[in-house]
Amino acid sequence: MNVADLRGILNYVPRYRDRTFIISIEGEIATEENLPSILTDIAVLWNLGIRIVIVHGIPNLGPQHQLDPDLSGQRPIPAAELDIYITAASRLTHKILEGLAARNIRALYPNAIIAAPTGILSGADQLTSGKVTRVDTALLNQILSQSLIPVLSPLGFDGEGHTFRLLTDSVAFEVARTLKADKLIYITAHDSLIGRDRLSEQLPVHEAEKYLDEQKHKLPTPLLTKLTHAIQACRMGINRVHLVDGRVDEALLGEIFLNEGTGTMIYANDYQSIRPAQKKDIPALRNLMLRAEKKQELLPRSRQHIIANLPHYSVFEMDGHLVGCVALIPYPEEQAAEIASLCIHPSHRGQGIGRKLVSFLENTARQKKFRRLFVVSTQAAQYFQTMAEFKPIDPSELPKERLQIYQQSGRNSIVLAKDLPN
Repeated sequence: MNVADLRGILNYVPRYRDRTFIISIEGEIATEENLPSILTDIAVLWNLGIRIVIVHGIPNLGPQHQLDPDLSGQRPIPAAELDIYITAASRLTHKILEGLAARNIRALYPNAIIAAPTGILSGADQLTSGKVTRVDTALLNQILSQSLIPVLSPLGFDGEGHTFRLLTDSVAFEVARTLKADKLIYITAHDSLIGRDRLSEQLPVHEAEKYLDEQKHKLPTPLLTKLTHAIQACRMGINRVHLVDGRVDEALLGEIFLNEGTGTMIYANDYQSIRPAQKKDIPALRNLMLRAEKKQELLPRSRQHIIANLPHYSVFEMDGHLVGCVALIPYPEEQAAEIASLCIHPSHRGQGIGRKLVSFLENTARQKKFRRLFVVSTQAAQYFQTMAEFKPIDPSELPKERLQIYQQSGRNSIVLAKDLPN
């Protein structure tokens, strides 16, 4: 992270202070060299006043045991095997407690997960395999109120003192759900979801559901269970679930504090919104447009120009950050309006934000009884033709005021228009 990134973190500090993050660390990460870095990232979050709960899996036990450390929860677990899991989980819990103590953070391991046996599935007794029946939220909230970090393993206990092996992803989900956490973060030893074009992704929950349906037979079990729980979490009130590659240094902080993130985020639909631009947005609008101006995607627009036209601007906001903008400039005498200053932050291009902004303006124009929309562009003409069904027109068809500006610019821009029937 550079200085600008650190300054950007300040935007999040007031929003995240006293919020609850559930951080689930896949067991395989315990054998990676990057675990100390992850604990340092967690220490940073804790020092910013964020309430942290850690849930960890079972580390790789080696070929001598021939056991699946991150099981899917769908097979019997004999008592002898459970003893091995208990030993391995206890060692990792201790390792995490040691790491947090070295960073001057106090933590503890509470028996806050109440479980029951899975029972009989497909005619087979699952033995000591279990499922979460209740999370002792009162106990966890008491611990969190004292600025301590609870560290939970995938082991649960029933009222008679029996221990059950649980699915780590399920424990993290249940804790996040019952504590009404702001974020559920799965740290995994896998990179991005299979089939995505790039590592950093933001997926609305309905797209994540479609992706899961298409890819569920191709996904490795750890990613399959995480994506399944992520979708379920979003549907049950947790707005954001993150899948982060724990082998990448500073990936956790980058996912939370960098605008483009580092992993895959599944978010509820209220995460993103289009709204009218406000005075407070002017610096962000100016910075967004400067990038486009340098690439000659936009004509230079001064701060004064933006202020004068601010009522015409709409912005696309994501997690409190302005990542896109567009303006609808009216020409009432011609019953026409121009789509102008369409600009998307480079890290969020290819995610349909531009299409949503254009569709929003088209609906707005219809409501205001405009009969024609037009756009003047040097580099986005193909997009408007193929994606928004605009057609090229002769520049002479522009409103007189706009035609004069067009001729003075000398850019030889392409003019496109779309008629809006009454």
